[in-house]
Amino acid sequence: MNPPEILLRGHAITRRWGGLVAVDKVSIELERGSLHSVIGTNGAGKSTLINILSGEIPPSEGRVELLGHDVTGWTQPRRARAGLGRSYQRNTIYPSFSVFENCRLAAQARARRPWALWQSAQRCEFSTTAAREAARRAGLDDMLDRSAGLLSHGQKRQLEIAMCLATAPQVLLLDEPLAGMGAEETERMLALLNELKEGHAILLVEHDMDAVFRVADRITVMVNGAVIACDTPEAVRASPDVQAAYLGGH
Repeated sequence: MNPPEILLRGHAITRRWGGLVAVDKVSIELERGSLHSVIGTNGAGKSTLINILSGEIPPSEGRVELLGHDVTGWTQPRRARAGLGRSYQRNTIYPSFSVFENCRLAAQARARRPWALWQSAQRCEFSTTAAREAARRAGLDDMLDRSAGLLSHGQKRQLEIAMCLATAPQVLLLDEPLAGMGAEETERMLALLNELKEGHAILLVEHDMDAVFRVADRITVMVNGAVIACDTPEAVRASPDVQAAYLGGH
């Protein structure tokens, strides 16, 4: 059996805001072909952790490795170009543009071509192909011409993931993609996440515990910035520490 391929590592990551320790010596590994979920109550440090891994904010201490490279000092755009995709709690789409145009803009950001000022974006075969494939994988291939602002909430979240996919990432950091979804939209998103595991390493920050335990291969539990458990869903569910601190003993 081949050893797991670790695409993203966080080593003893710490982040302080004055006297507040938001993230306290957290280490995490994301494997290709696996979905790793981070759970915890509000204020546990989940969003701060994902912001550090994506390069949005620097750690006070610790190190981040992407595809074997130390990227701790890299900017967020540089990490994105190196293969890291990120979605946010709030929609970050262009509502007046079509689904296709949103995806194409993301693809163009991945493969910048400043020397091709003479070429129309509509004629860029790379970005148009990448946009169509990303929309197809996210389940939006029949909505390419629809204005993004007219999509349902769940479809907008799908579009955000499509925009990530258009940048050809190997690692996906997804911050509460199920927030505000109904049952049917949640099922579609979970099916998409299961499909995307193949070929990617996925970090999922999510409050929907039923969904997390259905889709995650591994779960990290954070309390007050620190990790209290990191194991399979079955082991985390059975942990007395997790039940006491987060799952309410259920």
